[in-house]
Amino acid sequence: MNYLEFEKPLAEIEGKAEELRAMAKTSPGMDVSKEAEALDRKAETALRDLYKGLTPWQKCQVARHPDRPHCKDYVEALFSEFTSLAGDRAFADDHAVMGGIARFQDQPVMVIGHEKGNDTKTRIERNFGMARPEGYRKAIRLMDLADRFRLPVITLVDTPGAYPGKGAEERGQAEAIARSTEKCLAIGVPLISVVIGEGGSGGAVAFATANRVAMLEHSVYSVISPEGCASILWKDAEKMREAAEALRLTAQDLQKLGVIDRIVKEPMGGAQRAPKEAIDAVGKAIEAMLKDLSGKKPEALIKDRRQKFLDMGAKGLAA
Repeated sequence: MNYLEFEKPLAEIEGKAEELRAMAKTSPGMDVSKEAEALDRKAETALRDLYKGLTPWQKCQVARHPDRPHCKDYVEALFSEFTSLAGDRAFADDHAVMGGIARFQDQPVMVIGHEKGNDTKTRIERNFGMARPEGYRKAIRLMDLADRFRLPVITLVDTPGAYPGKGAEERGQAEAIARSTEKCLAIGVPLISVVIGEGGSGGAVAFATANRVAMLEHSVYSVISPEGCASILWKDAEKMREAAEALRLTAQDLQKLGVIDRIVKEPMGGAQRAPKEAIDAVGKAIEAMLKDLSGKKPEALIKDRRQKFLDMGAKGLAA
């Protein structure tokens, strides 16, 4: 298991329990079950205490955890008959964005999401979930297709932000993000978005301008990364903890501000400790949000979506 910086005390306890069990395997006459169980209980208490009061910076670390389930994991577990659709019909296929037609509980839908990859090879292939312009243009094409065939759109957001490379800028990165955001606002079908890890800047907004936006409990959603914010404001990236506090990027803060509609509870210790449980919870949230929007006319869906973003922040300011 990969342990985060603040999880080091937990790593020590769980490591000792594993050592005891390993010793017992090599020495059949040794009974360490009581000691191992005591350490397991101690580890469970430590885990609960650690995750009871995570700081915004610690939530950033959890949201970036390499073992968290990614878009591909959700698609494989929650959707059936997924047919991947590739390319933007203009330049290339961006592997940082995956999308296609599928069935969610036997209902035809269009699913689109950022995919980070789960090992060195796939992370490089997927560009760590940072989409180029062709990724956003692919998403626009799929949303157009969904609108034409009256398919609800479900987006899964998990990106540090759009790729800022020279080639991406030359091919119109900002324009592609703006067009994708515009398309989100224009389609006359239900659009549901779930932030499953990082929701970074315009790269996330381009998929998350939705009728209903949900976030996993320990995911984050912000205009810039804490490190980037600290570098701009204080000329010191090491002040990322203060920046994370100031950005109000946690699901709890964003729900208060009216930026998101729902928080999806994670298993104790984060989605990385019990991926199936986390994926099932997201599935239930998607089901509830789809049900909430079913039967609404295209005009009502578009009006509802636009008003949601016009009102954004007013809830928090009024409080």
